[in-house]
Amino acid sequence: MKKIATLILAGMLGAAAQASGRASAQVAAQPPAQHHKAVTPKTAASPKAGTPASAGAARSYDRALLRPAGLNEKAPDTYQVKFATTRGDFTVTVTRAWSPFGADRFYNLVKHHFYDHASFFRVLPGFVAQFGISSYPPVSAAWIKANIKDDAVTQSNKKGYLSFATGGPNTRTTQVFINLADNARLDASGFSPFGRVTEGMNVVDMFYEGYGEGAPSGGGPDQDKIQNQGKPYLDKGWPKLDYIRTTTLIAASSTGPATPAPAKKPAPAAAKKPQ
Repeated sequence: MKKIATLILAGMLGAAAQASGRASAQVAAQPPAQHHKAVTPKTAASPKAGTPASAGAARSYDRALLRPAGLNEKAPDTYQVKFATTRGDFTVTVTRAWSPFGADRFYNLVKHHFYDHASFFRVLPGFVAQFGISSYPPVSAAWIKANIKDDAVTQSNKKGYLSFATGGPNTRTTQVFINLADNARLDASGFSPFGRVTEGMNVVDMFYEGYGEGAPSGGGPDQDKIQNQGKPYLDKGWPKLDYIRTTTLIAASSTGPATPAPAKKPAPAAAKKPQ
């Protein structure tokens, strides 16, 4: 009887493991989403004496980030952003024509250092690396309802391409994901790539992925709590997450309709001398 019971238990555990594996695969396939739960603003704490600069986020942010409506500058036709992260550096090239609203939003966020100290809080191997919740609750609170309109999908979500996460139609705010594989199935759901990693994709591929999917379906951090508590919440519960140290606009260009050069006037003919 003991032997039979043991076999039954082993079978049950095996079935459970298979079911768990299927559930994990289904979770990993979920499109990148952002939550819109209200955030209670908190003042960023002052650094403790002796705290190393590399520990946690810097304790200040651009106060212009508290007024999203004012950050509406039109982006250049193309621009590049250098990300310095805890894993290394990578560069993103943005093409405005691909996704104009998305490219403009990303440009303004980068210009005012919104993404500095933000963690890659959802890294799913073979799928996406997601980031874009501010380290500072007051900033998160300001951007909760700062939605932009959807863009047409003109590029596919190929490996290395960046798109904004959404909470439904016309709800893009600040969260972005980098495709870690060719995710063409996301195209039909309206995820519109606005740029791609042009240098350092090997760095992106190395972001820490051990925590898996976010709460409540996985062991990773909860988006709502990141928004409410900021980076200290991540540092305490998920200390191995990679994060962005700084972002820098390193190149930008705009090209308008070519202006024709003024026609050159013909040189005056030399006066003929009388014979």
